[in-house]
Amino acid sequence: MAIASLFGAFRFERRKVATGVAIAFRIGGEGPPLLLLHGMPQSHVMWAKVAPRLARRFTLVMPDLRGYGDSDKPPTEADHAPYSFRAMAEDQVALMESLGHARFAAVGHDRGARTLHRMALDHPDRVLRAILLDILPTLATYEATDMGFAMTYYHWFFLTQRAPLPERLIAGDPIFYLRHKMTGWSGDPVSETIFDPACMAEYERCYRDPAMVHAMCEDYRAGATIDLAHDRADRAAGRRLGCPVHVMWGERNPVWRGHDMLGTWRACADGPVTGRGLPAGHYLAEERPNETAEEIERFLG
Repeated sequence: MAIASLFGAFRFERRKVATGVAIAFRIGGEGPPLLLLHGMPQSHVMWAKVAPRLARRFTLVMPDLRGYGDSDKPPTEADHAPYSFRAMAEDQVALMESLGHARFAAVGHDRGARTLHRMALDHPDRVLRAILLDILPTLATYEATDMGFAMTYYHWFFLTQRAPLPERLIAGDPIFYLRHKMTGWSGDPVSETIFDPACMAEYERCYRDPAMVHAMCEDYRAGATIDLAHDRADRAAGRRLGCPVHVMWGERNPVWRGHDMLGTWRACADGPVTGRGLPAGHYLAEERPNETAEEIERFLG
């Protein structure tokens, strides 16, 4: 089944926004705006299982983050700022503004959730409500790193190595690496059945592009450098999340074992923080689409 069939009446577009970056996205549905941000190593097509249901109540905007999918992959800089969460957040605020949405609710998964966290801090007047899927704050995660995290999420340290080491190693067999990461993070490590074949084909198409692999590595290099500087500056200034936040995580994702998910987020927020774990691995919207959509609807209700 082609991707277009999965998304039905959703329109695909590629638009240059005020940041100078062209962002690819799908849009459709009826009701108040809802921005959906994907994670690594995916693209906006990860929302295919939840989009039809959510589109009955919301106007969905589902972009590819800069560097991913069919969005632009701008040149990097020594400080990795072009791939910081701040830069990614600015793209998405500019995209929503260009679509006539000055204020909106948003859902983010993985790197998209980290982008949303930064967006809610930098643009508190834009984000009405935030739903964060399967992450803890970047700074808190690095500060709590132990051997268990380093072994399970080793890519946080592999992808941050100086170019072109990870890029060249991944280029040896990019599809093997992609599938290994995706199936290893799902609730069933030996199964690929949670991923729609058309979506997996899209992930593979994008992953074959060396420019996307380099951009992905730059995203992680920024996460270990300039993003931490931004987070520490917020902490020093007492800047915290002000909008209502709902957190969901995969109870089968071993990286969160022993973590106080809600307590950690509440320590970063002035507004209310709610949430719960779902019986899944990392890919909540694909492993548990009905429960994920239901939680989103209930929180935004």
